[in-house]
Amino acid sequence: MDLDVFVIGGVGIDTIVRVPALPLPGQETIPVQPIEQYVGHTGHGVVIGCHRLGLHPGLADVIGDDPEGRRIRATYKELGLPLAVALHPSGTRRSVNLVSPDGTRVSLYDGRHPPGMRVDPNLWRGRVERARHVHMSIMDFARRALPDVLAADCTLSTDLHDWDGENEYHRDFAQCADVVFVSTTALGEKAVDWIFASGRARVVIAMAGADGSYLHVRGEKPVHLPAAKIPDRPVVDTNGAGDAYVAAFLTTWLDGRSYYEAAEAGTIAGAWACGSPGTHTDLITAEQLMLLSR
Repeated sequence: MDLDVFVIGGVGIDTIVRVPALPLPGQETIPVQPIEQYVGHTGHGVVIGCHRLGLHPGLADVIGDDPEGRRIRATYKELGLPLAVALHPSGTRRSVNLVSPDGTRVSLYDGRHPPGMRVDPNLWRGRVERARHVHMSIMDFARRALPDVLAADCTLSTDLHDWDGENEYHRDFAQCADVVFVSTTALGEKAVDWIFASGRARVVIAMAGADGSYLHVRGEKPVHLPAAKIPDRPVVDTNGAGDAYVAAFLTTWLDGRSYYEAAEAGTIAGAWACGSPGTHTDLITAEQLMLLSR
């Protein structure tokens, strides 16, 4: 198997606007710092995070034949990372992220692909079978890859983001994954129990931002891991912190270490990501993670 982690879905362009406060002041014009654009989004963050930690990842996604899509392809060519794409006339996904001085963000997400969009399954077939692990972004087209992933000799993870435990859109991703990541932002109190009762998950990681994360291992009591604080690296931007956590967790777990050790690594990687402006601009390396884990 020549891919350590194969990510399906989740690359786009982020526009980062550093604003004086959130919510925005009630005025017509607000001066801001220079506005920057980055190749970003959740699947890309996992790919770059795993790459920085020494794994060989790859990505498959739907993008547009537009300047944003060409920038994505050029970035992956420059990095030497495998990228499989299907082109769609709706264009490349993008988002505008408003970031306050304390690093808090609000993301205005333009998914732009039509609901129920179908793509040629050869986008992922032939690659899933070559991967040790598949990470599935919750793109609508990606759910049609679930049967192929489940039939392959690999493990599967997904990030449900701000799922409330009720929205039907997320449920088949939650049921099929061995490792489930989810934000606590809107999470219902019975959602984790539902994932274990209805699916095949071995572990659920509920990420809680400044409150750290909660490790739920099937059949065991939940464990809280406080957020890490890295000396001389204050929080400036929380964009991509969850993706960095996911990448470090998967890298550590695929190395044969325990879920708890993987969650510790994710905690450190997420905190590190918060110390740099922009999206995925300075994710942690294997050497940095090793030094901070001591």
